[in-house]
Amino acid sequence: MSGKDQSVVSKESLMSTKPGKQIMKQGLFKSKGYKLFTQYKEETENEFPNFADRFARDLLHEIKSDLSPNTTQQAFGNEVGSTEIILQSSEINAIKTKLENPDVIKDRVLRILNSNFVKMTFPVFNALFDGASNYTGTNDPQLRQDIVEGHILAIDLSEPMDRIVDKDEDLEYLDDYKLMNPYILKLARNKISKGGDQVLKEFEEGFKDARIGQYLDEKLKSKPTMITEEEMTLSYKKYRAVMGTAGRNMALAERPLGEIFYLGMARAAEGVGCGNEIEDSIKNGFVKIPSWPLYYTLLSNDIKTGFELTLEKSNLYIQDARLALKLLPEEFSHTEFLEFLFLTVEHYNQYWYNQLQKANKWSEFESKLPK
Repeated sequence: MSGKDQSVVSKESLMSTKPGKQIMKQGLFKSKGYKLFTQYKEETENEFPNFADRFARDLLHEIKSDLSPNTTQQAFGNEVGSTEIILQSSEINAIKTKLENPDVIKDRVLRILNSNFVKMTFPVFNALFDGASNYTGTNDPQLRQDIVEGHILAIDLSEPMDRIVDKDEDLEYLDDYKLMNPYILKLARNKISKGGDQVLKEFEEGFKDARIGQYLDEKLKSKPTMITEEEMTLSYKKYRAVMGTAGRNMALAERPLGEIFYLGMARAAEGVGCGNEIEDSIKNGFVKIPSWPLYYTLLSNDIKTGFELTLEKSNLYIQDARLALKLLPEEFSHTEFLEFLFLTVEHYNQYWYNQLQKANKWSEFESKLPK
């Protein structure tokens, strides 16, 4: 959850921000939060290759056993409300044949798994699931694997879909992703349904909300100077829906923990969203539409103020996420883990804001602002 760029967690980077220094201090004194965070990170690193193998094997099975791939593509297009992300019937056979090679499908799976967002959410979901299990006194390793991996697959689906829509990377593999997407969603649903009807229902609602947020983003591109605060909040639905719903389902959608997890993860994800917008602006050389930096820039008529307020907005989201910590039961085993996690989010945002100051791209941003 601390972003896309590994350099963010180097010693030098950590020393450059206040929350980063707190992270270093916790590492030095081996605090409970630091130890838990490290433990889950290492578990993910060890387990990741097995997960990737399972994912590729299950995906291959789904693709090979589908007798009507055209129907599958059409149904997926209807569900997500876009024909842009599916194949034409004439394209299907050649792509299907290519992907039925185990080496090819494994390569494509590893490409979409090569996302720090996926690698950073894995340990978080495992920790939340364990915290909830300790609290309720239940322990089911298979259910843990299914629920965590099901939500990781759902998040993973957003990677190829974004690449297809944005056309900004992996251009030669986009048609392969189009064929894979419906089967990734099916695998996610199969695993998530093991948590019961309520867990699956929460997932379906979250998936729908994420699409609404994404659809609104597209719509707002046509009127960038007229975006309202309410529309920006709605646009952030995609962050809330994905991470908040996953958080709720790590407690198998049971109150109070499910609701508390939702609150913490949804707000933390919105905080990360602000950091992403700052990072993307540096990398792309323009202010994203829609985004908080653009919204605040157009209202204040000053780019530097726009980004400064975005950092403040991210801190408000994280403050809100920390309210969730105060709602956790006193005996909850993973409170310190979450405190440490929110610290990494704060560091990530501050780090990219500092990089933005150094990059000094204000005049470049200015020249590309929508009029």
